[in-house]
Amino acid sequence: MLNLFLSTMFLNTLTPKFYVALTGTSSLISGLILVSLNHISPLLGGEPVANNDNGNTTITNGTTTNGNSNNNSSNNHGQQSMPECKVWRNPLNLFRGAEYLRFTWKINKDPLTYYDMNLSAQDHQTFFTCDADAGKPEYEIMQTAWRERKPQARIKAANDALEKNPECATALILLAEEDASSILDAEKLFKQAYKYAEVLYKKSQQTMHLGQTQESIHRRDTNVVVYIKRRLAMCARKLGRIMKEFPILTMFNIHENLIEALLELQLYADVQVVLAKYDDISLPKSAAICYTAALLKARAVADKFSPDIASKRGLSTAEMSAVEAIHRAVEFNPHVPKYLLEMKSLVLPPEHILKRGDSEALAYAFFHLQHWKRVDGALNLLHCTWEGTFRMIPYPLEKGHLFYPYPTCTENADRELLPAFHEVSVYPKKELPFFILFTAGLCSFTALLALLTHQYPEPMGIIAKTALTWIYMPVSYILEKLEAILPSNLFQQLSRI
Repeated sequence: MLNLFLSTMFLNTLTPKFYVALTGTSSLISGLILVSLNHISPLLGGEPVANNDNGNTTITNGTTTNGNSNNNSSNNHGQQSMPECKVWRNPLNLFRGAEYLRFTWKINKDPLTYYDMNLSAQDHQTFFTCDADAGKPEYEIMQTAWRERKPQARIKAANDALEKNPECATALILLAEEDASSILDAEKLFKQAYKYAEVLYKKSQQTMHLGQTQESIHRRDTNVVVYIKRRLAMCARKLGRIMKEFPILTMFNIHENLIEALLELQLYADVQVVLAKYDDISLPKSAAICYTAALLKARAVADKFSPDIASKRGLSTAEMSAVEAIHRAVEFNPHVPKYLLEMKSLVLPPEHILKRGDSEALAYAFFHLQHWKRVDGALNLLHCTWEGTFRMIPYPLEKGHLFYPYPTCTENADRELLPAFHEVSVYPKKELPFFILFTAGLCSFTALLALLTHQYPEPMGIIAKTALTWIYMPVSYILEKLEAILPSNLFQQLSRI
């Protein structure tokens, strides 16, 4: 009885200001909970509040290690530790003098970033130099040339090296890449460099077993020969002489170049053979592999595919296989479809790419868009189905479906690799639903009114009366007009009916 008396006395002592403050505080807390719900739900394994509409990186300078391995959950393979993301050299990178420089002259903008060119300089130093170069003037000059920041300084150093040794293959490589103004000129320089490089390669091959120094020389000579062969193949591809100069497939990792060349020749069966070798769960993936596999499956059904018919009768086995392949490709790199569907403009691809990033998507679409257009109905099938991927992976940063969760730092890395005038594609973009935003705004507005009423009760009372008067004025005006137009006994007649 005493407790009831004390409780009643306590409640009687509370003023209206307390209830106003309590209402405002509870409204504010409710708004904060609703806003944070979208971010807390994934951690608790709850249902998604917002949908993803569409795009962990430790940036390393190496180009030989993949950071994304396939994790096929449908085959019950165990989840492995998340690997680091790596920057890879673009296997189809363009020629600086014959292509990038012409772009710069045309629009007065540099398509390559300093970070990208610096990575290339480090690659060239790794590929084309060794410890045994000390004491050889032409090689010492080239070691300096690869580190030069300005193109003119690099070209001058290469010419100086050729004055010391007219058969310096690495100097000819630099001139072919940066000084040649056309693909034909670049090809001539590469062929000249290959003639000298092959002699050095055969010579070092005979002495490679004599010690570590000779082995490092042979490794350098091998890199030079392989690089020249690859670039000669690129020249041949651009000049219409496809595949004649491609090196042996097992000699170097050139399968993406080979896939693109075979697609140009429309040798789809040969493309399937290459994919069968490289599209394996234990091997690194790329956008070229995933999207080419999707293209081949789409080719079998795309010409007859109709979304209206498919929605009525359902998807056939072949159509389902094609759609699943598209979903797999989109999960690996969600940036590619917008370039293929020409929803976003292309720029020249960088010399280095980040797997699953916008840079890789740009490089893939730049060379493969024509192959998708050549297959009748393929882009229509992609347009109708690619966004369905995001329903399977509503939280791609936390959990993937067929691959590892999407890396969180690709945006920062791509901004370093891509020029400033290109709008970097970001994934995923999360948008709060309108209900969440409206409720949060309403709660915040209510809390603000409660706080102002608590601090300034009299002015807020006057404001409230004024606001009600303003609101009532148009309502009363409308009612007066209705009474003047309608008969006075209308409501009585309606009630009788």
